[in-house]
Amino acid sequence: MIEIELKRLVQGEELPLPSYASEGAAGLDVVAAESLTLAPGARHAVATGFAVAIPEGYEVQVRPRSGLALKHGITCLNTPGTIDSDYRGEVKIILANLGSEPFEIVRGERIAQLVPAPVLKARFNQVEELDATVRGSGGFGSTGQ
Repeated sequence: MIEIELKRLVQGEELPLPSYASEGAAGLDVVAAESLTLAPGARHAVATGFAVAIPEGYEVQVRPRSGLALKHGITCLNTPGTIDSDYRGEVKIILANLGSEPFEIVRGERIAQLVPAPVLKARFNQVEELDATVRGSGGFGSTGQ
C-alpha cells in the first residue's frame, strides 16, 4: 500500500475522501464536487474538490464506474486516464454521456474510480531491424476472430 497526500479544496468541503467500497475493490470511489446535467453526446471535466501528491514512481489511473456505464452510458474519456506524480492541480474526471438521455450528476455522487499503480520508465533504442515473431506485423484482428 502507498500513502497519497490529499488536499481538500474549498469546493470539496464536506465530501467523502476517495475510498474503497469493499475489501476486495481495486479502485477507490471518487465523488463529484459539483452538480450538472450532462446532455447526450456531451462531455465535462467534473470537479472532485481535491488535489493529490502522488509519490514518485507511481501514477493514479482514472477509470469509469461500471454501473454508470451499463445503466446510463456514462463513461470516462481517455480511459484509463493518468494523474502524474508531479501534478498538483485539482483532480477532475472527464465524463462523457454516450447514452440517449440527459444525465444528472449530483454533488457527492460517485462518478469514477481511482487506481494507484507503479510506473515503469522506458528508453527507446533505435535499431535497423526488429527480431522476427510468428505474428510479425499482423495488426488488429490478425490473431483470430
